[in-house]
Amino acid sequence: MNNDKSPNTDRRNFLKTSSAAGVGVGVWTAAAAAKETKSANERVNIAVVGCGGRGSGASNDNLSINNNVRLVALADMSVAKCQGLARRLKGRHKDKVSISESKMFGGLDAYKKVLDEKSVDAVLFATPPGFRPYHVADAVKAGKHVFAEKPSCVDPAGYRVCIAAHDEAVKNKTAIVTGTQYRRQVNYIGAVEQIRKGTIGEVISAITRYCSSGIWYRGRKAGVSDAQYQISNWMHFIWASGDQIAEQAVHNIDTLNWVMGGPPESVYGSGGRFTRPSDSEMWDSISLDYTYPGNRVLSFMCRQIPGTRSSNTNLIYGTKGVCHIGAGSSGSKITDHKGKQIWSMKGSIGAAYRQEHKDFIDSITSGKPIVELRQTADSSLTAVMGRMAAYTGQEVTWDFVTKKSKLDLFPKDLKIDSKIASPGHAVPGKTKLT
Repeated sequence: MNNDKSPNTDRRNFLKTSSAAGVGVGVWTAAAAAKETKSANERVNIAVVGCGGRGSGASNDNLSINNNVRLVALADMSVAKCQGLARRLKGRHKDKVSISESKMFGGLDAYKKVLDEKSVDAVLFATPPGFRPYHVADAVKAGKHVFAEKPSCVDPAGYRVCIAAHDEAVKNKTAIVTGTQYRRQVNYIGAVEQIRKGTIGEVISAITRYCSSGIWYRGRKAGVSDAQYQISNWMHFIWASGDQIAEQAVHNIDTLNWVMGGPPESVYGSGGRFTRPSDSEMWDSISLDYTYPGNRVLSFMCRQIPGTRSSNTNLIYGTKGVCHIGAGSSGSKITDHKGKQIWSMKGSIGAAYRQEHKDFIDSITSGKPIVELRQTADSSLTAVMGRMAAYTGQEVTWDFVTKKSKLDLFPKDLKIDSKIASPGHAVPGKTKLT
């Protein structure tokens, strides 16, 4: 059961299952498969890969905000989950759902079958994050437009795949929009605009927190393989989730990268585990100091511990004032150093979830595809370098993770019956920086 009581929990109920990665799709090439521009009134056929809570939310948001879309294919480890999602969406969006049983695909290679469907224009990926770089890269090669949930990667190897996919999509003229909805939430946009205008003066430092109660855990059932278990219980295995900092707190890190104008130069910190199940690889708290260009320091904390006080907010300190950007729909405000409020703006996270899907489809039909994978990959890798610093007890630099690190967590030759030995949880001083 998911015990996370943070806002919009239903959008954080991730998949129980996933698709495999790393296998090429047919004989598609980017040049041959690139989609022709569709007119604003022409229907865009979409597919969803990953039919759990997040895939359900993304598909519902897309169908709710766009009139010129049609859902034509689904993929998941379980065909039954595809069938369930199709029924729910058909009930809400009758005229926008047209899926036959033959277009509901199950298994580790289900995503490849979606990419082989010539009728599919755009694919929404909502599988566990470890699969994301490889699924997106294959989709770009197949000439599909992509909506990819965050994070984009969980290790430096996946980051490099994302950067190559971003560049290929630009060349291919196919869209990649990502699930960093705060980039499209009006009070976040307004706050960043105020910071750019100098309302708080020169940015000096920041504090961001993503602290919540527990997270779901799915125990192992008798007779299942390591692969089946770890994919089902994916949040607790770092190759699949990246730990809380990458999987969840990346929203806050992305906000600060946005404010600071790019990723940090280095990070140092610590953390630990007190309440996780014995076979979980996750930590339940991480605290870090990120140093951005100009010697600006971000004090970052994420935590998932039952019974603790939740806090999900971003504070940006300037020479003239402080900008408060709250998570969810809590709004933004700016105060001077005496505490007097000088600016505020409300915002709706629900509207932002829908807006990212409107922007996605509009960019396709306008012939001006949005390709934003690089910025989300940068934020995802910022989270990853923080995890690496905490896990190892070492300072980690952006130069190291982008150019030198050989960390590649994705299981090699993954099959549904694969044996995957868990390394257990990280121990600083023993876990090496690679």
